[in-house]
Amino acid sequence: MKILKLLNRNIFIFLFSYFLIISTSFANETVDIWNLENNKKNNEIIKKKENLDKNNNQTSINNLNSTNLISVEQDEKFNKDENNLVGLYDPDENDLTIDMWEKSDGDKITQIVEKIHKLNLSYDAKNIYNKLILTNSFPPKQNINTQDFINLKINWLIKNNDLELIKEFLVKNDYENYNLSLIKYYLNQNLSLAKIEKSCELFSFIKNLPKDNYITKFQIYCLINENKKEIAQLQYDLFKESGYEDEFFDNIFNFLIGYSENIEVDISEKSLLEFHLTYLANENFSFEPNKKTKKIIWQYLSSNNLLTKANDVDLDDREKIRSFENATNNGSYKESDLLDLYTRFQFNIYQLVSVFDAYKLLPSYEARALLYQAFLVSKEPQNQMLLLELLKKEFDDDNLNNAFDKELIKLIGNINKDDLTNQALDFYNIQIARVKDENQKIKYNNKILHQSRLINYFDGKISKDKVEKDLNKRFKKLKKNKKYYFSTKDNIVIEALISDGIKIPEKYESILDLDKSNIPTDIEVMINDGETAMILLRLVEIIGEDDLKNLGTETLYFIISTLNKLNIDKIRNDIILQVIPVKA
Repeated sequence: MKILKLLNRNIFIFLFSYFLIISTSFANETVDIWNLENNKKNNEIIKKKENLDKNNNQTSINNLNSTNLISVEQDEKFNKDENNLVGLYDPDENDLTIDMWEKSDGDKITQIVEKIHKLNLSYDAKNIYNKLILTNSFPPKQNINTQDFINLKINWLIKNNDLELIKEFLVKNDYENYNLSLIKYYLNQNLSLAKIEKSCELFSFIKNLPKDNYITKFQIYCLINENKKEIAQLQYDLFKESGYEDEFFDNIFNFLIGYSENIEVDISEKSLLEFHLTYLANENFSFEPNKKTKKIIWQYLSSNNLLTKANDVDLDDREKIRSFENATNNGSYKESDLLDLYTRFQFNIYQLVSVFDAYKLLPSYEARALLYQAFLVSKEPQNQMLLLELLKKEFDDDNLNNAFDKELIKLIGNINKDDLTNQALDFYNIQIARVKDENQKIKYNNKILHQSRLINYFDGKISKDKVEKDLNKRFKKLKKNKKYYFSTKDNIVIEALISDGIKIPEKYESILDLDKSNIPTDIEVMINDGETAMILLRLVEIIGEDDLKNLGTETLYFIISTLNKLNIDKIRNDIILQVIPVKA
């Protein structure tokens, strides 16, 4: 039977080789083994590329025949720059430009990017940074090469860990020499989440795969997993003919393809793919992770339900308990699983009654267990809040900030706010504020300029002409109102309107006090030098871990003024709509 399989395989290889030779002779194109099946989408892409190449060639001929000849050196530079446009967004999507980085120093860019990557950026800062770093643009001209500049984008995508965004980036930037680390990351992350089909589908989208042994092995495995064994065999044979030797992968391949049974291979943590393959090959797979185990393997074990259950943890094994807590913090266990583990600890009545003193005498993990159990038996809201606050602090002190987050909110939500004193309310309000509904509607107040319906201009709901007429009416009323004070938020709105070309009648200028934004000196210098991208980097750094709504009005004022000067209206409008209106 095995001989017959091999004979069939040889026939297949012969026929495929004949097809390959014929195709090469007539089309003079390489054949992608992965896409032996007719792929309409890929064909369309190839046709578009051929048409583009044809148009580019025709354009070159026309230019050469024109009176204004373009030099060969200029053509080469254009083509080189064209290949350096790596990103997701067109510049005009966010009022940016294709050359926004060119005047900046690569060393300074790298320094500030390193600072940004050390921060846990807020949603607002992350949103601006995504638009900046992932916009198609030429690289800076000094102190950074093209690959290092592209690596800034790739490193951010990895840190941000948005797999759909990564996939979109890889598809739009299908360059063999750029994407090695990003492809590996995408494959491994999806595999660790038990989304093998997501990993494997990437090979259908990416045409220019980097020449890398790990990616090749992953591709072969995907072919087998999709029951394309003959193609997998051919790919494997070509891989072996290239000189690659890997006894581990050979054994696994023969097992998965069906040439051998009941193989014995040691569990390998060398890579996630090898770990996964050993799991498939070992019928009685058993693996106990520890603090040295890589995070991605923890994640794989969790996704595949291979971790020790809370009820099976030995309470006398201190290291196992700490490992369980760390794994929860990393997302491998649910927070509720950890709390269930805490309920298994045995405490005497004295410890529960004297919990505020007793917990201090225990190891940190036992202290957390005692505080949680005391909370469960407490009936007094004030006492419950104090216990939760102490429990949260115990987690934070051990750098387990993410191990008691969602469950904390659930527990707090069951406590009646009206039963709490001011001291307990402070902790209550801080925690509830983190999950407050952001989908609130704007509450208009036409007596205050920045709270009026004028704000709808920044959402594109009213025209410039209508804004000018409305402003004129409002200024008439406000000039008569001697008590009206133009706030910083009023000034932000007015200056943004003026920046967009909306005219303020001269007779009303006396009641205004504008241009007081106090833009930092370094940003002013960069504005004068035309360093648009570097300025946005600084703004991302300034916003940092804060939500825009929590920034002081003076900080918001200079941020908006800076964007006005740069004519980056789309990002500016998003910020204004988020922080200026009152929402309820």
